[in-house]
Amino acid sequence: VDILESLREMTGGRGPDRCIDAVGMEADSTGIEDVYDRTKQYLYMQSDRPAVLRQAIVACRKGGTLSIVGVYGGLMDKFPMGAAMNKALTFKMGQMHGQSYIPRLLEHVQNGDVDPAYLLTHKWSLAQGPEGYKMFKHKDDQCMRVVFAPTL
Repeated sequence: VDILESLREMTGGRGPDRCIDAVGMEADSTGIEDVYDRTKQYLYMQSDRPAVLRQAIVACRKGGTLSIVGVYGGLMDKFPMGAAMNKALTFKMGQMHGQSYIPRLLEHVQNGDVDPAYLLTHKWSLAQGPEGYKMFKHKDDQCMRVVFAPTL
């Protein structure tokens, strides 16, 4: 499925009013740009893979809004600044500052309304940290969320 073509068909050729990049640096794609991004990562010349961000810029209609909630942790190359400028896109981005929600969430956990245990896929001692981070990075053993405990 060609994402850009599908979006054009759904919007009468103009593109969506708003696009959201909720993937961030973990984006996967195919083609020469993906090879380029992965090679730069391997050589430590780039830390992010902005494939979804590039697609969103191309897809969004002129004067549209692109919201970025996916996490980008460092440097990226091949950012189509000219395309974004020519379309007069508005960018909205940033990480959520969740501290204000923590007391209320903890109350729900303490009352038994919410059980966050299903989110945790692995539990490691602090000594296993380097091995654990490697597993998390490569998503080995379906590693998604980790707890490090000093007493394990």
